[in-house]
Amino acid sequence: MKRLFFLLAWISITLPGYAQMLLSLDSCRALAVAHNKALLISREKINAAHYEHKAAFTKYLPRIAATGGYMRSQREISLLSNAQKGALGTIGTQVGGAMQQSIEQLITQNPAITQDAGLMALLQTLGSSDIATPLNQLGNSIVDAFRTDTRNMYAGALTLSQPLYMGGKIRAYNKITGYAEELARQQHNSDVQELILSTDQAYWQVVSLASKQKLADSYLQLLGRLESDVDKMIAQGVATRADGLSVKVKVNEAEMTLTKVADGLSLARMLLCQLCGIDLTTPVVLADEQQATLSPTPTAHADIDLHTVYDNRPEVRSLLLATRIYDQKIKLTRADYLPSVALIGSYMMTNPSLFNGFEKKFKGMWNVGVALNIPLWGWGEGTYKVKAARSEARIARYQLDDAKEKIALQVSQSLFKVNEAAAKLVMATRNLEKADENLRYARLGFEEGVIPASNVLEAHTAWLSAQSEKIDAQIDVKLTRLYLDKATGQFNMEY
Repeated sequence: MKRLFFLLAWISITLPGYAQMLLSLDSCRALAVAHNKALLISREKINAAHYEHKAAFTKYLPRIAATGGYMRSQREISLLSNAQKGALGTIGTQVGGAMQQSIEQLITQNPAITQDAGLMALLQTLGSSDIATPLNQLGNSIVDAFRTDTRNMYAGALTLSQPLYMGGKIRAYNKITGYAEELARQQHNSDVQELILSTDQAYWQVVSLASKQKLADSYLQLLGRLESDVDKMIAQGVATRADGLSVKVKVNEAEMTLTKVADGLSLARMLLCQLCGIDLTTPVVLADEQQATLSPTPTAHADIDLHTVYDNRPEVRSLLLATRIYDQKIKLTRADYLPSVALIGSYMMTNPSLFNGFEKKFKGMWNVGVALNIPLWGWGEGTYKVKAARSEARIARYQLDDAKEKIALQVSQSLFKVNEAAAKLVMATRNLEKADENLRYARLGFEEGVIPASNVLEAHTAWLSAQSEKIDAQIDVKLTRLYLDKATGQFNMEY
């Protein structure tokens, strides 16, 4: 029903042709909640905290990462020295020369060999054969086989890591983000309550000033009739010109009062429009302005359960969540100084590869292992930080206890003010009845000529004061009940 009324109210704002816009208290609350920028911000904070909580849960899951790289070097890595490369490249020449020299020495030292034609032919064949070229080629191929060609290097790895035990850090972090999400909701609820409180105050301020405007207008009309009567009596010689001047002064004061009230009412309506997100120039009429007497407010019960109040107040719930967060921060701090275990697996590829010599191909291998980290000594840093976290947790508990004490006092004061406002309304109603009767007798006496104009003016002033006090008492009843609902956390949050 409230949403339907809100929709109709919003349509009446946007569509032309509506001379005035009628708003109830509930519709003002709904409009204020729908258009308040601070509440939009707090809703986004809830969303941010929600996604932070979901992100924290992913810490339980394995992580997969891919890395790659390329490096260009000025020089390549060489497994052979320059002397070794030169020796292998000329190995055929060296072997051929040594063989030729050995044959010549053999023939010189053994002249009888020349007598053997077959052996001599064999030695000549060996000496004249070209063995340097193939051996040199073989040596160069060996040199080429030992080339690494590492001037252009490519590497890539696919890594998987799964936490097994992190000292309770992941669990504590998940709980902290969960509490932070709920804390954002409670802050949003607190902002809603503050907005409703401001809206209600502005609403009843408009109602109060509208009633006082009607009162000031009625008072001006009464004085106008009195002024007319006095002018007639002066013309007949029954009243003095001083009586007429006294009445005219009161008429001027009433006109000034009416102007001030009208100006204040315009400003109050503009404030309410601003809170409701309505254009400031929109003519707004409140439902309670139309009532001569405001509807009665339910009486407050003295037997208020403070435990229920604590459960309803978002401030207490926020501080309770803060204590839980700080308790988890103790565990989070302690976890930094406890052993951690993680499962690690990866697949690595390189080019050039090293698994079959130095090949210009991408080849790789997989590996699996367990990583263990054990902090051994930190000069007591962990102990000090854990103690600091415990102190912060105790501070949060003290703040919670202090808030409960202040809320208990606030509830007692609000309950007292509700009862006091109800008693003032009863007395103001009685005073108004007496003022009405007094004004009636004064007017009759003035018309009969037995009561002077000054007494009639006093009766008018007393009647005005009694009417104003009744209006203030009725608004006080509404506001004190509002403050009691705020203190006990009984605001309707369905907006």
